[in-house]
Amino acid sequence: MRAAGHNFKIAIIHFMKIWNYGEVKSLKKLGIDLFRYGTTELIDPKNPSTIDFDQANKTLSKAEELIEKSAYNMLILDEINVAVDFKLIPLKRVVDLLDKKPDNLEVVLTGRNCPEELIERADLVSVIDEIKHPFQKGIEARKGIEF
Repeated sequence: MRAAGHNFKIAIIHFMKIWNYGEVKSLKKLGIDLFRYGTTELIDPKNPSTIDFDQANKTLSKAEELIEKSAYNMLILDEINVAVDFKLIPLKRVVDLLDKKPDNLEVVLTGRNCPEELIERADLVSVIDEIKHPFQKGIEARKGIEF
């Protein structure tokens, strides 16, 4: 939101997220480019399917392409840490991607279980801890709140 307010050229790449989230409509209104990959099925982290590997590879390839083109001020790789944690993409490939990042590009990596190697390379690390969630009470995901 801050970067968009300062007219930064922003792209977000969703790993494993193609559901109809409310933020998809908001991003269009803000002029933020969004690239989405994945399936509508949840991934079994202990037994990912071939399509999960394929989609994660396509997602990372898109990130590599955008970094090479150098057309953005900010690139957000949403849920990339989860893709690494699920072993859908190799950590080394993410490190190599970051090594190619131009100085004028801000790259944001999101998702749980960020590898220590990425934390050590980062300039800023934040953690959001789920303390309580409506799902724990059996409340299904709500439009405009969870999606």
